[in-house]
Amino acid sequence: MSGQRLETLVSPTLESMGYELVRVMLQGKTRPTLQIMAERKDGKVMTVEDCAAISRSLSAVLDVEDPIGGSYVLEVSSPGIDRPLVRARDFADWAGFEARLETGLPVDGRKRFKGRLLGIDAEGRVGIATETGEARIPLDGVRSAKLVLTDELIAAVTKDNGQG
Repeated sequence: MSGQRLETLVSPTLESMGYELVRVMLQGKTRPTLQIMAERKDGKVMTVEDCAAISRSLSAVLDVEDPIGGSYVLEVSSPGIDRPLVRARDFADWAGFEARLETGLPVDGRKRFKGRLLGIDAEGRVGIATETGEARIPLDGVRSAKLVLTDELIAAVTKDNGQG
């Protein structure tokens, strides 16, 4: 089962509940784990109750559709403060913060980048300012990316959620 097919299957349920899908990942062979990462559309912090409600709703949808076949573990979580960056919007929303990126193929002779996100340009390239200069990486070439936990990030996230 492709990640795209799983996204298409779970997104409508999440959307109708007031959540937005961040990432779907199926991992493992013997007893696979289907990880659904979501966040609230209203920007508030995800709670355990949010994850439980999503899990109940998605379990019903997945039981009917049976997209995986065989037994698997459903894991619902929020992105967390040092969140993965997956969608083009993530790179735009979190511009100005420190991140780590890894590419599938070398870009400017390297596959790993750490620096301040510069957002995403009109050509769909992620900008990152590293110690050795600025790099532009095609979004479809990014294998993994996540924010780096910094005092600046903690301050911004807790301020946005009315916790600080």
